[in-house]
Amino acid sequence: MALIITDECINCDVCEPECPNDAISQGEEIYEIDPNLCTECVGHYHEPQCVEVCPVDCIIVNPDRIESKEQLQDKYQHLIDIKKNNPDQ
Repeated sequence: MALIITDECINCDVCEPECPNDAISQGEEIYEIDPNLCTECVGHYHEPQCVEVCPVDCIIVNPDRIESKEQLQDKYQHLIDIKKNNPDQ
């Protein structure tokens, strides 16, 4: 399950630096989460850090990207392997 940021986002800037996968970036109007990079912090933390720090609770599970914990772990491992093989990215 990747997460999404709803339009209740107030652009407070607290979620982006908390993401260990650099999946969060400023969109045209609000912050956005790249579902290809979001592991819900699996591999890093027990809970998604963006959800933990969001003051308006606008980060929810993306119903279009349902993934099991195992799939999230696999995605995390793939991202780690990419960084290991391409340290400049």
